[in-house]
Amino acid sequence: MWTFEQQAHQKGYVVIAGIDEVGRGPLAGPVVSAAVILGNDFSVNGITDSKQLSSRKRDDLYNQIYKHAQDISLGMVANDIIDQINILQAARLSMRYAVEQLQNPPDFLLIDGIYQIESSIPQETIKKGDQRSISIAAASIIAKVTRDRIMTKYSTEYPEYGFEQHKGYGTKKHRDAIKKYGICPIHRRTFKGCLEYV
Repeated sequence: MWTFEQQAHQKGYVVIAGIDEVGRGPLAGPVVSAAVILGNDFSVNGITDSKQLSSRKRDDLYNQIYKHAQDISLGMVANDIIDQINILQAARLSMRYAVEQLQNPPDFLLIDGIYQIESSIPQETIKKGDQRSISIAAASIIAKVTRDRIMTKYSTEYPEYGFEQHKGYGTKKHRDAIKKYGICPIHRRTFKGCLEYV
């Protein structure tokens, strides 16, 4: 899991940030990205793609990453902006926001996926990076837990949709709620599943 970080160090880079986003697929809520700088002495075990971890394990690792990482930042793009610029551009924008919020400026970026972000910082994109890079995997955990907590908070504002259970994804329960109640202010109006209720 350290291969990409080690290769960047061998090229002379010192401060390496891993970046990942969560929330491209849901029908509601923001897309959330995290940027994480771990440092060479980081030694928390069990970090991998957030989707492969239980909710309890993610929460535990989230706390450990915040405790031991050199720097962590978040970037978010809300549903109304997603509707304006499309989800791919919104995801890239949220990643850029996360990088810009880091207190310790990185000199190299490891980005999950195949799309680079708008930045003057040298960067490498990695397919399935959350399974192959420790920094990206850590970012995926931070982003996932953060977004899940945001959606759980929204569930108190819009209890009829069950956001605390599906986190905005298009489950049958969620789609049935949209059919019954229509869309609410955090729904993505341009997404299939919401479009017909706009």
